[in-house]
Amino acid sequence: MPNSGSTERGAGREKVSGADVIAQALMTQDVQYMFGVVGIPVVEMAAAAQSVGIKYIGMRNEQAACYAASAVGYLTGRPGVCLVVSGPGLINALSGMANANMNCWPLIVIAGSAERSQETMGAFQEFPQVEACRLYSKFSARPSSIEAIPSVIEKAVRSSIYGRPGACYVDIPADFVTLQVDVESVRYVERCMPPPVCMADGAAVLEAVSVLRNARQPLLIVGKGAAYAHAEDSIRALVDQCKLPFLPTPMGKGVIPDNHPHCVAAARSRALQLADVIVLFGARLNWMLHFGLPPRYQPDVKFIQIDICAEELGNNVRPAVTLLGDVNAVTKQLLDQFHKSPWQFPAESRWWTTLREKMQINEAASKELASQTSLPMNYYTVFYHVQEQLPRDCYVVSEGANSMDIGRTVLQNFLPRHRLDAGTFGTMGVGLGFAIAAALVAKDRHPDQQVICVEGDSAFGFSGMEVETICRYQLPIIILVVNNNGIYHGLDASAWEEMLSSGEAATVAPPFCFLPNAHYEQVMTAFGGAGYFVQTPGELRNSLRQSLAERTKPSLINVMIEPQATRKAQDFHWLTRSNM
Repeated sequence: MPNSGSTERGAGREKVSGADVIAQALMTQDVQYMFGVVGIPVVEMAAAAQSVGIKYIGMRNEQAACYAASAVGYLTGRPGVCLVVSGPGLINALSGMANANMNCWPLIVIAGSAERSQETMGAFQEFPQVEACRLYSKFSARPSSIEAIPSVIEKAVRSSIYGRPGACYVDIPADFVTLQVDVESVRYVERCMPPPVCMADGAAVLEAVSVLRNARQPLLIVGKGAAYAHAEDSIRALVDQCKLPFLPTPMGKGVIPDNHPHCVAAARSRALQLADVIVLFGARLNWMLHFGLPPRYQPDVKFIQIDICAEELGNNVRPAVTLLGDVNAVTKQLLDQFHKSPWQFPAESRWWTTLREKMQINEAASKELASQTSLPMNYYTVFYHVQEQLPRDCYVVSEGANSMDIGRTVLQNFLPRHRLDAGTFGTMGVGLGFAIAAALVAKDRHPDQQVICVEGDSAFGFSGMEVETICRYQLPIIILVVNNNGIYHGLDASAWEEMLSSGEAATVAPPFCFLPNAHYEQVMTAFGGAGYFVQTPGELRNSLRQSLAERTKPSLINVMIEPQATRKAQDFHWLTRSNM
């Protein structure tokens, strides 16, 4: 194996350290990216990883490191590694592990832990790490010896990608890192096989086809599980052949291009509410799809559920048909049946008329908001000007409240796995970590593709110091901070000053408010990137044009909008009602 400085010869035998064994075991399993915050006892592990060709990206916070590693898993199908120190370092990474599990993304977390001889003695940062991680992972273990490390890492990688993907944890005692063993005593486990591809029961496929053929108001819902399964070609073929309306979930966007004529995202609520048969392609009936329950759905709607996880089938609603298997493989099974006996949903049906009418109404309402010329700008004005310039093949990373929700409806995706957002767990703080992961993957696989990270000002605050990471690694990410001076909404400068005149900020400032007109772009310029403070559509267009043209350094565009700006009127409340 490559020499990272910790392989020695002693008593005539070549020795190897635990750090080197870890690095080589990861490389053998085709792990390509490692993110972390180093310190005692994991510094040597990061150096060893680099010595065997694994890319190490030093982050500023373990949460962001873990988010980045999980996004690599989603984008590449091979887990990224998050490397953290013991105790508090690992605890900071737990949010990323939980987020990966909720999103069903492969991830490996490796943490140092107390030396074995000091366990139960109150060692430095001693914590029951293996036990704690069992709540947030599919697999959590500590190798019994350095010789056991390769097999444990192989199982962690395999477990992270087999079945429903998720997080796995490997605990490394501090004394293992520099401990030397004979090279001949270490046996590396060959790269685990790709995940098995499972197909649905043939009788269930026939039943699903029958239910779909008899639908009067059918709808396909394309989830991020379909994106992860690389099912874009088969699902698009099904849509094109059967002329069916489809609706992507937030990270299902791009599996079929958003501008496809059968995309009914602009009539989302109406489509969900009136459909009589819905096919779920790797999408779960959780809060994001309103649990599949009335009043958002018909009481007698028939669900055809395609999922790789048996335990997911039947959650919240009893499906008419369950198709257990790989989304891509199962979709091909459906296609085979429609090839044998062709069928198309009528293009001039009353269902299509209903959907198109609602789409036209909603699109007109959005365009009216976007065309407003008053200042400060509103969300729709900002996003329509951004959409005009976005490259069709760019990655869009988004987080925030209204910034993410409204941006999703305006900013289009044309390629699968090119949208990353707060996801199933609704996690704030993921944006910059996700953007770093996307930029690294793009650099290695699609160097012409750019990364646009759209942040609310609140969301940016969670991981803003990762701007330094972006500049350090020269990643030309474009960050747009949509700044309304608060969480959901804020106050303008005059209202803020007037409020402060009535008392101390801690007692009179609304809990959702931030300092007005904060210059977040200066965070970027402090580290050598380009920063823009924009207040008008013209300034926005010019700054975005310059940022897109600059391929060697990152940019941050701080876009001031109306502090009270909000969404267009909705048919239903999105989550829970609030009196604020």
